[in-house]
Amino acid sequence: MDKKETILLDARLISVIDNNAFGAELGNGHRFVAFLGRHDMGRSVFEINAEITVEMSPYDMSKGRVVVNQEQ
Repeated sequence: MDKKETILLDARLISVIDNNAFGAELGNGHRFVAFLGRHDMGRSVFEINAEITVEMSPYDMSKGRVVVNQEQ
């Protein structure tokens, strides 16, 4: 079984790139592109300065996937 290495981090949305991609920033000032997952596309509408959780690979911190709670 392969173990997927990911990190969950809290971030803030700083810009909207398109319907499925956003500019985001971590608390330490690191900026990256946050994408919606394939199954989450069209589900949630995010606003600038919204607090989100992202899943990132420790090998590529330039992009991450927005973790969408089922409660939203």
